[in-house]
Amino acid sequence: MIKEVLKKTYGYDSFRGEQETIISHMVSGGNAFVLMPTGGGKSLCYQIPALCRDGVGIIVSPLIALMHDQVSALRELGVNAGMINSSMHYLDIDETMMRARNQELKLLYVAPERLLSEGFLEFLSQIKISLFAIDEAHCVSQWGHDFRPDYVRLSLLCEKFPNIPRIALTATADAPTRRDIVEKLALQTGRTFVAGFDRPNIHYTITQGLQSRPQLLRFIKERHKGKSGIVYCISRKKVEETAKWLEEQGIKALPYHAGMDAQKRALHQDQFLKEDNIIMVATIAFGMGIDKPDVRFVVHMNIPKNIEAYYQETGRAGRDGFPAEALMFYDIRDLMMLRSFIDTSEAPEAQKRIEHHKLNALIGLCEANRCRRQIILEYFGDQGSPCHNCDACNNPADTFDATIAAQKALSCVHRTGERFGIVYLIDILHGNTNERIEKFRHNELSTFGIGKDYDDNEWKNIFRQLISSNLLSVDVMGHGGLHITQRGREFLKNKESLMLKKYTKPEKKQVKKASISVIENTEEEKIFEALRALRSELSRSYNIAPYIIFHDKTLIEMAKEKPTTKEDLLKISGINEAKANKYGDAFLEVLEEYS
Repeated sequence: MIKEVLKKTYGYDSFRGEQETIISHMVSGGNAFVLMPTGGGKSLCYQIPALCRDGVGIIVSPLIALMHDQVSALRELGVNAGMINSSMHYLDIDETMMRARNQELKLLYVAPERLLSEGFLEFLSQIKISLFAIDEAHCVSQWGHDFRPDYVRLSLLCEKFPNIPRIALTATADAPTRRDIVEKLALQTGRTFVAGFDRPNIHYTITQGLQSRPQLLRFIKERHKGKSGIVYCISRKKVEETAKWLEEQGIKALPYHAGMDAQKRALHQDQFLKEDNIIMVATIAFGMGIDKPDVRFVVHMNIPKNIEAYYQETGRAGRDGFPAEALMFYDIRDLMMLRSFIDTSEAPEAQKRIEHHKLNALIGLCEANRCRRQIILEYFGDQGSPCHNCDACNNPADTFDATIAAQKALSCVHRTGERFGIVYLIDILHGNTNERIEKFRHNELSTFGIGKDYDDNEWKNIFRQLISSNLLSVDVMGHGGLHITQRGREFLKNKESLMLKKYTKPEKKQVKKASISVIENTEEEKIFEALRALRSELSRSYNIAPYIIFHDKTLIEMAKEKPTTKEDLLKISGINEAKANKYGDAFLEVLEEYS
């Protein structure tokens, strides 16, 4: 039965991974917690059971944009789906609730805040419910990176509707977060499905952000010209400046952050979803639930808060399975700012320790000289071999024994009173004198001139890694003076050895442009572009995102197979009867020109 629904409703012949097992478990009335990577097909794990069971499936979704996107896609498939949220007129809400009472809906999307209201819980008690699905379930846990208090109260569903199956789903949760989700949502008696975290089509690169703007420009122009991407920035100001700068370079870029007018923000998101060749420059306010499959790259201009955030944000690239890239610029100043945010926050000390632990794990990822993907997978309790699809695998950095260099640096910090910045300390180590050094008589210190074996850039590289290794800290609230941490004092006391990465001069490398398709010849490419043009025209006519009509994968298969009838179209992956009837004639007409 479920395979028939998969083919008839979604146009696919087979399930991926554990989808079939999860769906069968839910159809039979079981509870489940599902962890599946972004783009792995989580939505089918609750949509198909809702279509197979009697009643309406209630889907808890955290964002209006996410609800709208999924409901639009389901309606295009011919599924009776609805949503209730604060952007809707009360008459539309009343009509949607009436359709649910009359069993005219199979899926109903709602935010947790509304679902938990007394009036809505009363409404739910009056209708036949097939299942509850809690999307973005990591929001339940304070261990997670997107904690939302209203999610915790969703345990009420178990108490008020004990006989209705529940499924919680997320793409991002380490082991403590997973345990927390299962406990808080009372899913202990259900099954847990962990489908793995690997996104093998994403190439990871982490590099120093010394000249991030020129590097970003080269990255876009040389590797992703004319493609859609996301650029994340740490602040609203940097979002505005970066978007404006990209526009000045002839690249179409839109800003997005929480400080913008809500209407303008929604307009920019709509443009990004419905048009090609747009780069969204955004804070982390943008992204949760963004289902655009052809995002070819995600760039972090600043380091994110933790590995969970990095994994989720980079996971918005390449959801169609084609090659995509994740580029992060790593700057020690961002690290110190994030540490300062944690230390000065009003969070309980236990929460601060969690946040520091997570940030330190991210720094380990940035500074590591081994496969990035392995480190990410290990963080989530998964395993993997060297991927040969990240910068650490493709261009491993040289390391050197930095034990003596680290001892000299820490000694210099100590003897100058732990109040000076990197540039001043390097002058001491190089034996450079100036009015300020003579004023403090630091030219008389035993560390004066003992570091001439490394140049300025090499010493900056050493100090950066000592800070990231938590041997030194920076006074970000003062004038940037360096302090020796407790860990640094233990390093000196225990006479530990230390290996660091060598400094390498940044070079402009000629790189091969990332290919996003399996198109094999010029004729197929021409057909594919003609089909894309038609899809864009139809998306504007129907005011929906192009990928809701057909994914690129479907268009590529059309270009290769060149179907001539609607029956042939139904053999193409991703085309069901509803879409064949609605769009088939238009696409067959284009294909006929090339037959």
